[in-house]
Order: sequence, then C-alpha cells, then structure tokens
Amino acid sequence: MGTDLCRKCILNLVPYVPGKPIEEVKRELGLDDVIKLASNENPLGPSPKAIEAMKAALDNVAQYPEGSCFELRQAVAKHLGVNPDMLIFGCGADEVIHYLGIALLDDGDEIVQADPSFVQYKAASTLMDCEAHMVPLRNWTHDLDAMLACVNERTKMLFITNPNNPTGTIVSADEIQRVLDKLPERCLLVLDEAYYEYVDDPAYTRAIEWIWQDRNVIALRTFSKIYALAGARVGYGVAPKRIIDMLERVRAPFNVNSIAQAGALASLSDPDQVTRTRIQNQRSKQYFYQELDRMGIPYTPTEANFLWVDTQRDCKDVFNKLLRLGVIVRTGDIFGCPTHIRVTTGTDEQNARFIEALKEAILD
Repeated sequence: MGTDLCRKCILNLVPYVPGKPIEEVKRELGLDDVIKLASNENPLGPSPKAIEAMKAALDNVAQYPEGSCFELRQAVAKHLGVNPDMLIFGCGADEVIHYLGIALLDDGDEIVQADPSFVQYKAASTLMDCEAHMVPLRNWTHDLDAMLACVNERTKMLFITNPNNPTGTIVSADEIQRVLDKLPERCLLVLDEAYYEYVDDPAYTRAIEWIWQDRNVIALRTFSKIYALAGARVGYGVAPKRIIDMLERVRAPFNVNSIAQAGALASLSDPDQVTRTRIQNQRSKQYFYQELDRMGIPYTPTEANFLWVDTQRDCKDVFNKLLRLGVIVRTGDIFGCPTHIRVTTGTDEQNARFIEALKEAILD
C-alpha cells in the first residue's frame, strides 16, 4: 500500500521548499532578532488601506467569498486596460500555473522553460505526466534560441519568467516578439511577470498588447510582491477570453478568500504603494551594488527586488553562517548553483545588516 495508490508521475514531484521562516530560526538557534531576506517579500509591508480593508472583511468571514472576484476583477481590468473576462484569479499566481497544467496539458505534451527558473512550471508538467525541457540560462538570462530549438510538434507551453527568478534578469519585448512569432499555433507563451512593477528597463514587455491581439499569450501577475500581500495569496492571469474560459473550467470554487480579495482591491486604490516600494527597491539595489563591488563579490544586476550573488564559496556554508547571525537568505544549490545566494532587498537597516553579516561570514 502507499505508493501503489497514486499515479506514478506523482512520485516524480518534488515538494516546494519555501524560505526558512523567522520563527523556526529563532527556535532552532535561540535567537531573538532575525531578519528574513529569502523570499522576495516587500519589507515595507502592505498599504494601510489594504490592512484596514482586510480587518473590515473579517465581519463577513462566516460567508463564502464571491467566487468570481467580481469587484477585484473590475478594478484590475480598469487598472490594466483589459476586459474583465480576460482575467482569472488564483490563490497566488502558483495556482494559475497549476490550472494551466491541468487544463491544457495532455498525454505526450511538452513544455519548455529556462533553468534555473521558477520550479512550479516543471511541477505542473510533472503532475500531468508531461516532459519539461529545462534549458540552461546563458549569461544568467533566458537563452531564447536554445529554448526555441526545443520546440516541436508536442510543445504546448513555453515559459518565460520576466524578470527571471532567481537571477533578476529580463528579456526585452522585441526578443519576446521574435519568440512569439516562431511558436507553433498550438503553443501558449506564458509570461510570468510576478516582479514586473519593479522593472526600470524601457525595453520591457508588451504583454497586454499581444493579449489584445488575441495571440496565444498569458501574463501571470501577483499581489504578493510589490503590494506586499504574500500571506493573503492573490495572483492572476491575463489572457484572451478564449484561454481564460478554458482555465475557468478547472478553477476551484471560492479559491480566493474574501479577506484576500478585500486587501488586493484596496491596494489598487493606494497610488503611493507601488511608488514608495519602487523608490526603496532602487535605493537598496544601488547600496548592494556599491557594497558588493567594494568587497569584490560578483553579482548579477537585477530588475527585480532580489539580487543573485556569487559568494565564490559553498553557499550552504555561507547560508549557515548568515543564519547564526540572524540573517536568512536563499541558497543557490536548490537552483543548481552551489556558490550563489539570492538575497531580497530590504529596508536600509536590513540591507546594512546583511552586508555586515556577509562580510563576517566570508571572512570567518
């Protein structure tokens, strides 16, 4: 019994390993003061409007949420300049990726994605017993020519994480246009844009334009990052209605809870939320660049709210030393990069603490 009960492909699934929680580190190491720069969370927190809206929503928590996310749907549609029926909402963008797998992947289908990149794409294909072509990054960004070389008559989805996680690099809109024009009609281009609000490069994506053109494109976005609602779990996909209709067939009822919907809706009404976070993130990036340059530590310039750093030594050793100093980061070995760490940008105080801890960890 046990493994005999499940589909064989389930045994190939690797459970997602999240960043180490603060409370766990405190318990394990007996520390009182720990900062977490591991999971690309927003250090400034949610909009005060979102907090108040979520508190107010508690009064109706005995009732099921509106399954269609009606008010949030109208607000996001207006915010993006799309029709409401071009949106699907999920318990995080992860859930929308899950829906892509169960709605669109069939026996013999394949997907193409970069490596390292977000692990949930491969998980979605593994769940449906489909092959995932893992294409190594080139200069820490997507090797689009190599990805296109993997496309064949069985390819159903090609994923571009833009900015890429864990490296923070982007591919330009013109580069994506070239890929889109070469994809077969049966292939969906999935643009994971979880960090798109952080991007400064003017050559960035034109996802909404392609979606309005009725191309086979879906853009994935989230309220977890710049809107700081990671704990509420609200993500969404933007695509032509014909694609959304297929995904809605497999969407779980009441999948986005009422408190999360209220928080996301209120976040859109705060015009300063994105601006203040972008300003802090830009300041954090410049500080990291400056300090790492002084230390002679290589890094990859980022368009997101995290930095890919080559410690030039065993990343797990560096991670454990940082942990004992009360700083949680993400090790690169889980991405197949044994000397790298990924560090989230924080507040000025958190950033300075990380740099001082890194100096101690490396010099130790």
